Amino acid sequence: MTVAETLADQAYRHVRTAIASGELAPGEKVTERGVAERLAISPTPVREALRRLELDGLIERIGPRTVLVAAIRDAAIDDLAEVEVGLRGLVARFAARHATAAQLDALDEILDRADDLLILLKEHRRHDRPIDRHLTALLDTMQEFNDTVDACAHNPVLTRMLDQSRVFSRPRRRELLLQRVHEDETFGLERYTSHRALVRALRAGDSAAAERIALADSQGGLEALRESR
Repeated sequence: MTVAETLADQAYRHVRTAIASGELAPGEKVTERGVAERLAISPTPVREALRRLELDGLIERIGPRTVLVAAIRDAAIDDLAEVEVGLRGLVARFAARHATAAQLDALDEILDRADDLLILLKEHRRHDRPIDRHLTALLDTMQEFNDTVDACAHNPVLTRMLDQSRVFSRPRRRELLLQRVHEDETFGLERYTSHRALVRALRAGDSAAAERIALADSQGGLEALRESR
């Protein structure tokens, strides 16, 4: 949970992520007490979170303290995915305007490390050696890249909105990524080169290009992960 995130935000994100991942199926019952106990918080912020989810159309109330996951889950998750993709584009647009020279250098350094890890991964695969350690390190490095791009926007409100709009929580996203890479060793490589292009757009201060690259990368990544659910 981020410093600025409230308990209601945490509860909202927790339930929404569970719906998006399929952990909570359409028609499944959710209670205020159950969510509160799971998150070790009081029912009050959970009540607020459920009201927000009800307005989003993700749940339907059947009692004062009980709701059901709405049957229109897929359509609602499509809407959430569209929000996340759009916000990622906006973050990139702001980053092109506000990134510092030090931050841009940091992005290049992160991608240099990612390149080295990718070479090691290919080498280990070629010789049938275990890849999990290097794969985890690569995913950690790419998460560092994404977090640094977020920081380049210098807009904490926007980055907070992005964090709250994620279709998949970070642990769930990591789980799906590992699954897909083990199934297909080329997974994600077609989008990997877009990171260098994004940094070039940020260095040029080209907000339109940065937004376009981020939108395409985010859209492709989310679609691929949702296919693997």
